[in-house]
Amino acid sequence: MISKPSTSRYDVAVVGLGYVGIPLAVGFAEVGCRTLGFDLNGERVHELQSGRSPLTTVPSEKITDLTQKGLLSFTMDNAVLSDSESVIICVPTPLRTHLDPDIGFILDAGRGIAPHLRRGMLVVLESSTYPGTTSQDLRKVLEEGSGLVAGTDFALAFSPEREDPGNDQSILNRMPKVVGGFTGACLDRAEALYSKVVRQVIRVSSCDTAEAVKLTENIFRFINIALVNELKRIYTVMGIDIWEVIEAAKSKPFGFMAFYPGAGVGGHCIPIDPYYLTWKAREFNIDTRLIELAGQINRGMPYYVVNRLLEAMNAEGKTIHGSRILVLGVAYKPGIPDDRESPSYEIMSLIEKKGAIVDYHDPFVPEIGVHGGGKNWAGKHSVPFHRKDLTRYAAAVVCTAHRGVDYTLLADTVPLIVDACQIVPKDRMARIIPA
Repeated sequence: MISKPSTSRYDVAVVGLGYVGIPLAVGFAEVGCRTLGFDLNGERVHELQSGRSPLTTVPSEKITDLTQKGLLSFTMDNAVLSDSESVIICVPTPLRTHLDPDIGFILDAGRGIAPHLRRGMLVVLESSTYPGTTSQDLRKVLEEGSGLVAGTDFALAFSPEREDPGNDQSILNRMPKVVGGFTGACLDRAEALYSKVVRQVIRVSSCDTAEAVKLTENIFRFINIALVNELKRIYTVMGIDIWEVIEAAKSKPFGFMAFYPGAGVGGHCIPIDPYYLTWKAREFNIDTRLIELAGQINRGMPYYVVNRLLEAMNAEGKTIHGSRILVLGVAYKPGIPDDRESPSYEIMSLIEKKGAIVDYHDPFVPEIGVHGGGKNWAGKHSVPFHRKDLTRYAAAVVCTAHRGVDYTLLADTVPLIVDACQIVPKDRMARIIPA
């Protein structure tokens, strides 16, 4: 048993106020937990302190209400973390240039927590990572920086985040929470914490197992998306509509799960997490050929989409060089402003390299920022979507199927459309090219 600190100002502190951390902090505050949100980004902290939510999924009114009730507060002062019984780490886990894991944000968070770690505190990592990160890498940083011992002086656990921005079914208290502890006592503490905010806690035998659960969930999607992307390329040359195939196949009540093709794979988890396992597997001299092949297929989809555009323009005797091309959607999925790892940016770059003038329209991403997936396009603004504006374009490429966009107007105005989302009506003026 690891007893809680005798006195604490906060029940839980959330480190990292992004797409995972903000909903988590709000969720704890909503059930009456005194919650602290921490981030090194002063602009983000000030925004939240002012009651403004940067997420469309979390209303600003909710932030303001919980703050006024004294249940939610925000800081960029590491020292305040010592006033909490528990600390949950929700920081990014990106890839380096050669697809190697970068757990630097996790280790930096651990170094920031360690000097303020008290006996009896619980530290939980939620960031997606490879097995062994919590029990080895993070534990080492916390123990060296605090002089305390995990499993004896403080509790340590891993619980994978399952946030899905834009999905109405992704509700914190309804989502089963997987938890693995460094020891049994650590697991008990983590289960007690999460039981306050979720209906079901699923205990697993270790932090490593819980880390593997998250990787398995995302690798499953990664490989199946690659499969339908591969099938799309095969069926297209056969004159078969992959979307019609999937629609019919999903009528089978067992043995099939519908996945859909697209312009590539985006977001923070699906295109990144599989490579955390492939990297770790090398330590055990294990090949991960299926995962790596899926990665090649998914990373190749932007090239496939651009090739479809080139072929279509050539067939009409048009050249892409000097043409103005409109890309519809830079968010990685519909209905959200998240553009991390968006394949749209690779498509835009490939088109520009062919000599075209590239614009984009996305009602959820009015300006491309430096912290998203389009660093090379930072500062570029979404263009207006009116008939007189659309007449300037020789072709359009639909990468994200945002609701609220008038695809009928698009098809009545732009003569050639490469549609990677099966959303543009085919009975209009435009020539529609599936991609």
